[in-house]
Amino acid sequence: MVRMVVMGLFLFLASPAGAQVMPFPASFATRPIATNGTTLHVRIGGKGPAVVLLHGYGETGDMWAPLAAELMRDHTVIVPDLRGMGLSGRPAAGYDKKTQGQDIASVLDALKIAKADIVAHDIGNMVAFAFVFEHPDRATRLVLMDAPVPGIGPWEEVLKNPLLWHFRFGGPDMERLVAGRERIYLDRFWNEFSATPAKFSEESRRHYAALYAMPGAMHAGFSQFAAFDQDAIDNKAFLAATGKLGLPVLAVGGSASFATMMATDAQAGFTNVQGVVIDNSGHWLMEEQPAATAKAIRAFLDKPL
Repeated sequence: MVRMVVMGLFLFLASPAGAQVMPFPASFATRPIATNGTTLHVRIGGKGPAVVLLHGYGETGDMWAPLAAELMRDHTVIVPDLRGMGLSGRPAAGYDKKTQGQDIASVLDALKIAKADIVAHDIGNMVAFAFVFEHPDRATRLVLMDAPVPGIGPWEEVLKNPLLWHFRFGGPDMERLVAGRERIYLDRFWNEFSATPAKFSEESRRHYAALYAMPGAMHAGFSQFAAFDQDAIDNKAFLAATGKLGLPVLAVGGSASFATMMATDAQAGFTNVQGVVIDNSGHWLMEEQPAATAKAIRAFLDKPL
């Protein structure tokens, strides 16, 4: 309890006054869960079948508050910050997505949860992909939102897009360039990947910029991207070993971002894929169109298996 209070106080002090995103419902608890050589900051609330929400780069688990409020009515909602991000630990290694998939399995073990639906966005997609291939008996449904998976489908073509320059941006010189300028760096993504940049609010920008300015946060973020080559090797090995998986998958794309390519990408790894495009949205679906995105996810999770 003391540790959770200290972590919460640290976040409050690290964030500029008023720089808060939509809070999780008051009934949600937060707890640190030791897992796989690090500690993840995890939010837990609701009651019913489990659903795990995995965030991406430029945000933290905080992005899921609107969806968590909707799903908690009939689900146990589990929202970790990925390793190195948000209020989770920042170990020196383990940023390949295979290792982070094991992080999620360990969180479920700690909570004594055997199976869960997985909803993911951006880098969360990559962690979710590794998790379901290593633990196919533990995932009931999968939602992948607006980001490719290394080594799968049109990955090599995606890498040629100049908007994705940041995939190869990292290292100590880059960290020194960005130090103290985290907001400038992150604004580039929030603006260029939005259909309407103003939809990514100033409050959210200040909140996440403060989190990414914390000691070691940018180094950990660059490490997520630096692991993509290994992720591609691992993902190709997963597919070669098992073939495509048959669990139900919802592939969600923003109309001004990956759009229908999300379904094409998902079909490279799964046989039971439903695609949906969210209108008037870029990459930041939960910021730009939270109601429409939550509605699509809810409809998918409500379908009987």
